[in-house]
Amino acid sequence: MAGRQGRGAWRAKTVMYRAIVPITLLFVCITMAGLFYGDRVSSTPVGLDKSYVSSDHLHAYISRTFLALKPRADPLKAKADQLFKSAKDQIATVNTYAAFSRKAKLDIMRQLRLFEEQASNYTEFLNRPEHQALLEDAVVDKDVLNKFERELRDYQMNTKELIMHAKEVADAQLKTQKMKDTIFAINDQLTRAKKQGAFSSLVAAKSIPKSLHCLSMRLMQERIAHPELYTNKASDPELEDPNLYHYAIFSDNVIAASVVVNSAIKNAREPEKHVFHVVTDKMNLGAMTVWFAQRPPKGAHIEVKAVENYKFLNSSYVPVLRQLESANLQKFYFENEMENATKDTPNMKFRNPKYLSMLNHLRFYLPEMYPKLNRILFLDDDIVVQKDLTGLWDINMDGNVNGAVETCFGSFHRYDKYLNFSHPLLKEKFDPKACGWAYGMNMFDLDAWRREKSTEEYHYWQNMNENRTLWKLGTLPPGLITFYRTTKPLDKSWHVLGLGYNPSIPMDQIKNAAVIHYNGNMKPWLDLAFNQYREFWTKYVDYDMEFVQMCNFGH
Repeated sequence: MAGRQGRGAWRAKTVMYRAIVPITLLFVCITMAGLFYGDRVSSTPVGLDKSYVSSDHLHAYISRTFLALKPRADPLKAKADQLFKSAKDQIATVNTYAAFSRKAKLDIMRQLRLFEEQASNYTEFLNRPEHQALLEDAVVDKDVLNKFERELRDYQMNTKELIMHAKEVADAQLKTQKMKDTIFAINDQLTRAKKQGAFSSLVAAKSIPKSLHCLSMRLMQERIAHPELYTNKASDPELEDPNLYHYAIFSDNVIAASVVVNSAIKNAREPEKHVFHVVTDKMNLGAMTVWFAQRPPKGAHIEVKAVENYKFLNSSYVPVLRQLESANLQKFYFENEMENATKDTPNMKFRNPKYLSMLNHLRFYLPEMYPKLNRILFLDDDIVVQKDLTGLWDINMDGNVNGAVETCFGSFHRYDKYLNFSHPLLKEKFDPKACGWAYGMNMFDLDAWRREKSTEEYHYWQNMNENRTLWKLGTLPPGLITFYRTTKPLDKSWHVLGLGYNPSIPMDQIKNAAVIHYNGNMKPWLDLAFNQYREFWTKYVDYDMEFVQMCNFGH
């Protein structure tokens, strides 16, 4: 213990002596400098005030003296430092490009290897003993420095070549990536724009133009003002005569229904043998009744009724009416936010509220609506008749229920485009490549319909599709299923389609057609209709009608 205390005291004294010695030497130097300056001040030239030499001047002089005593740095030393710094900067640059090449996973692995080798060569070059001496030694050997500079210049030239080659690849890679990012961004914008466009187009197509709304209101006003003129008259016996030519038209559009009837009558050879069964909804019944009371088809027979007049059409019998009561289906139809409404863009059209209307499903109940008829021609309200259609009643249906024009060509309009064949039930029962056909002009053999029990078939499949797993919505998919193997293909000249979406239909094909169909969004009564097709429809609009003129329904 005593030995340890002795060693501690000795260390304390050593530290004290090491501090005192430098202080003592500094004091001696300052004293000698003072004596020297004292002699210099005492011998100042005549005329110079001794007080001019102040203590500040004395301290400045001492400082300069001490700086002068320090050894001067070798100028080659600064150059060596600068060259080493340049080399280290090159190493950092090379490593950066090597990291980029590695991260970008460039196919040229040779480039990555060259960068790594170049970085290794730099490190080896700088670590040579003669080169390290340039940093460590106080005096630099000029020959060694010059050789170092020459070799370093060669390394730098090689590095520049590598970098220039890498820049070409790196810039191309960056441009490619930037282009890909731009393409993806534009594609995303395009997708959103398409959805917005489809939604806007749907709204524009399905909204009621002001002139049409005005016409319905004017006609309804007339019905209210003069109810005695439009009371139901006695039933016309021709309405149930199976020997006449019967048409079924289901519509809530007064002007469209009038064009169908007017065009059919004007092109009929014997108008008195034609009977039109117009069915609308309760809201438009008054307007439709007034129109055909004031503008009856010349020589022909017409019946105007509402869906509500057919009492058997209720939710206990009709699957669609029962399904429309479900909350999920109502949400599907009435989801108002565009972002949600456009989730399923390809089937957005089926969100049209017309699919809630029973008018769209009446076509499956024709035998019950007209029990005394053998045949009936179903016409959509967006068609125009251009020829006499009585020839359709002469066609041999070969025991089939439905006479329709087929729409398939190539892989288009096959069953698999309308139905979900991933469902095992459909895969088992139907051919996915079976040819589709069109609604719009369909000749129905009601006797064959009753025999085949087609309405029951329709009910079965509609019930199976309550969750929309077999098809989305609409009437064509259940029609394809219901009349599978019971459809008679008609000549295509009977029914030309696409005037509501295809601007490239040949004019001779349109003019030679018995019926032209404005299926699609560009309906002829809308401003967005194709101008080249509009005249085929407007020529049958009754512009002399008083209420049409009052509502500024343009040509």
